[in-house]
Amino acid sequence: MYSITTATKKVQSMTKRIRILQGGTSASKTISVLLYLIHLAQSDTKATLTSVVSESFPHHRRGALRDVKNIMQAHHYWKDSLWNATDSIYTFETGSKMEFFSTDNGDKLRGARRDRCFMNEANNCTLDAFEQLEVRTKEFFYLDYNPSNEFWVFTDVMPHRDDWEKVILTYKDNEALSPEIVASIEQRKNRKGWWAVYGEGQLGEVEGKIYKDWAIIDEIPHEARLERRGLDFGYTNDPTAMVDIYYYNGGYILDEVCYQKGMSNKEIAESIKNMTQTMVIADSAEPKSIDEIRLYGINMMPAVKGAGSINQGIQFVQQQRISVTKRSGNLIKEYRNYLWATDKQGKILNEPEGGLDHALDAVRYAFTSIAPKQHEKDRLKQFAITRMNLASNDNV
Repeated sequence: MYSITTATKKVQSMTKRIRILQGGTSASKTISVLLYLIHLAQSDTKATLTSVVSESFPHHRRGALRDVKNIMQAHHYWKDSLWNATDSIYTFETGSKMEFFSTDNGDKLRGARRDRCFMNEANNCTLDAFEQLEVRTKEFFYLDYNPSNEFWVFTDVMPHRDDWEKVILTYKDNEALSPEIVASIEQRKNRKGWWAVYGEGQLGEVEGKIYKDWAIIDEIPHEARLERRGLDFGYTNDPTAMVDIYYYNGGYILDEVCYQKGMSNKEIAESIKNMTQTMVIADSAEPKSIDEIRLYGINMMPAVKGAGSINQGIQFVQQQRISVTKRSGNLIKEYRNYLWATDKQGKILNEPEGGLDHALDAVRYAFTSIAPKQHEKDRLKQFAITRMNLASNDNV
């Protein structure tokens, strides 16, 4: 069950037409808005239409759409028979509807009017998308964001309109958080830039971003050439991540092709067989898995690892012109949140934070075979050493 929190109460108390939710991590911005919108749809005496929008549909699938389904299932409201998967519309028993679409859908942006609208993570959407949606919304418009940079809400909405109100939420407004998550958040208080944005929900610039200059593109150009596929193994707690690397017009395009937990080596091999074939560069820490997948006829080699290899790989990627396909939702999330680690005093260290880097590791592995200084002999030597070490451990 989803409990009522301070964040939920603050969201429901807003009365202006434009309702701006600025906040840090785990502040329950999105959940609080969705709980309220679901409540309204279930209470309507006449049928209404609510639009929930975000930058891309992959973002929806791992975000607001997933959250709505989880909320309604937890409260035993969800009925599969009322979900139209083709149009991404849920029809409530009151006759009210909730639709989900992305801001890159021009027909939806300029289409029919709606009663209510929620733009999730508005800082990743455009001003034009907001204006097209807002002018076609009858009652009110919610939007939320992490304040990691100034964008059109600050420059084009708040200075020029008087029908808005803003609430700043933090993790302290979300009493549903476990003590472990609260402790994890508060351990980052020494990181001034991060803490201002994600701890206190204040406008600021997150320090220590590893990748800054990259772009999101709609699709892979027909002329792009598939160079490599990177693979980072996962299983129970971490996803298996695969990313394709394309060369195009002097730069590289990254395309997420797999991000899934619980995949066996056989399932990995079968999924690769259904993709365009290319050399797969995998984590050399899993030589047994590489050997097994090779038995299924997959062309797979280990990535070179060694002292300094992580930073060398990061540096090589930083030097390239990188684009990411908009369907690569998990990869985009990792790109936006990949930071250098810090010590207890908040000093930035020359090593990345671990955790949310599965697709990025796959990218780095793939690039080891593209970088000119990496050689096949080095890769095979490292693979043999790792295999021998694992065999020695098995015999202990």
